[in-house]
Amino acid sequence: MTTKQFTNTISAGKYKGKKILLPSLTTTRSTKAIIKESLFDTLQFDIIDEVFVEVFGGSGSMGLEALSRGAKKAYFIEIDRQAFGVLKNNCKNIDEKNTTCIQGNSFIVFDALLKELTCKAFFYFDPPFSIRDGMEDIYTQVLDLIAKIPPHLANLIIVEHMSNVEMPIQIGLFCLKKTKTFGKSALSYYM
Repeated sequence: MTTKQFTNTISAGKYKGKKILLPSLTTTRSTKAIIKESLFDTLQFDIIDEVFVEVFGGSGSMGLEALSRGAKKAYFIEIDRQAFGVLKNNCKNIDEKNTTCIQGNSFIVFDALLKELTCKAFFYFDPPFSIRDGMEDIYTQVLDLIAKIPPHLANLIIVEHMSNVEMPIQIGLFCLKKTKTFGKSALSYYM
């Protein structure tokens, strides 16, 4: 018996309609379409010719959507080996030359990625929700990562999180600009 392969679709831009394979739902959580739509409605033309960093890569759907909508480069970090394979395949099938995939723990390799960046970027943090076993302090760790970002490298920092988690008004030198809630999920924007 074969297992069903779940997919997502790029919703707008030059790659609109292209399929993105999703890794196992036991290791990653795909961002809901309404959240993706809201994020890119907010970013609109600001993303054109910019760099997008998806810190918890999964399938790469957010970074690939950014490329479809005009971003010039997308970086992805993914720790899970199977998910990383799916991510690499998605990047190869959609826009291999403008993507960089890094396999590793985001909390370990993020510093090296920051050193590689030569211009401002949009940072998207979509960590595993804290209700997963072993993830109870995930948001504390994510806040520590965000605080490491030099302000001259950040256009905008977006955090997808559980809506019942109250995000701080300030993380390092970045201030909360707005939070939008979508049922059990929310997006918080920092500049």
